[in-house]
Amino acid sequence: MTSIAVTFALPAESSQFMRRLRNKSRADRNGISVVRGMINDRTVEVVHTGVGEKICRERIERFLADELFHILISTGFAGALSNRLHVNDLLLAQNFSTVDLKQAQESLSALSVHAADLLTLPAPIDSREERERIARESGAAAVDMETEFIARACATHAVPLLSLRVVTDTPLESFPAPPNVLFDIEKQRTHVAALATFFLANPNRILRLLQFAKRIARARKTLSKALIQVVHEL
Repeated sequence: MTSIAVTFALPAESSQFMRRLRNKSRADRNGISVVRGMINDRTVEVVHTGVGEKICRERIERFLADELFHILISTGFAGALSNRLHVNDLLLAQNFSTVDLKQAQESLSALSVHAADLLTLPAPIDSREERERIARESGAAAVDMETEFIARACATHAVPLLSLRVVTDTPLESFPAPPNVLFDIEKQRTHVAALATFFLANPNRILRLLQFAKRIARARKTLSKALIQVVHEL
């Protein structure tokens, strides 16, 4: 039976996909919470790595320590570095994936999917100018905060990796508030009071927040659909 690992940073990314799992159960592996379920006849294990290097490296090492998977799919949200990618586009990270991407691209042919390089950074990028500078210097199409560390762990444990991300923000459609207001990386959560204070002081940004929330909801659906299709083809 094919055993597939799927990693997301946060439940906010995985919730739509989790609804599609059958026969769900929860387990603890080396202190890491794992959700196990079925997609067709494939056994899938889902783990949330958290956001950023520190927590991601710790959790992924524990997750992979005592288990051998057929493949690990590293997935979640990403920010585009240029206007070549649009919100809701899918990105197959060719620089991190260690499996042939042709099959994945074929299974996602009905969706807007791109194969390009992904860059892992220690913090989100807000400004358009900074995104464009990093795009020029790195040659990457998009950024996240975890894939590099997941790729290292997969290499150590000899687990094939497929990196699949959905774009939630671009230079033209960026965040509705500073990234540190939207999410506290150190605490691994959003401070509701800080968020409310910011938007009370900047009511002109509330519409952008509502639009961002709609983009996130749409991205979750696109990502779930893509993952189901990819898992079906494995």
